[in-house]
Amino acid sequence: MMKKLSIAEYFRMPETIRRMELVHGFVREPPAPRYGHQSLITHLTALLDLHVRPRNLGQVCVSPVDVVLDEAAALVVQPDIIFIRKERLHIVRDRVWGAPDLVVEVLSHGTARYDRTTKLGWYRRYGAEEAWLVDTHDASVEVIALQTEPQERAKVTGNRPIRSRVLPDLDIPAEQVFL
Repeated sequence: MMKKLSIAEYFRMPETIRRMELVHGFVREPPAPRYGHQSLITHLTALLDLHVRPRNLGQVCVSPVDVVLDEAAALVVQPDIIFIRKERLHIVRDRVWGAPDLVVEVLSHGTARYDRTTKLGWYRRYGAEEAWLVDTHDASVEVIALQTEPQERAKVTGNRPIRSRVLPDLDIPAEQVFL
């Protein structure tokens, strides 16, 4: 039987590049993503960083990095990619202590339902402004404004540009994400 951990116990575990999350005190350790998944994440991280860095907008980071959404509830996640605005970089210390402004999840067969439901709900609840769900099966990027009522969603494909509330000057055609 798995032992329920506190955040302090979780952070005392040895560092690893394996993806791990702490979900209400229990370690969740999915299998390593496939090569295509990681290659897309690397490419999209580079595209975002090329937009963010020259404009001094904040910082982009790629998983695995711990994002502490709720210390008391022992909830630590590892989105595929995060962006934090310059004004909010104070939440970055040894880890990210609070919701990033933008979270990106690249959907895979084994995690798509979890990412679309559970994790998206947490991101909204804990204050992330925007989430992107990247679907390799239909080469789409779904942009979700998490803090709007009703939730605004736009599924972008082909040469249509990805439009972001968090990165308003961003102009990347969706198809460029999948090159």
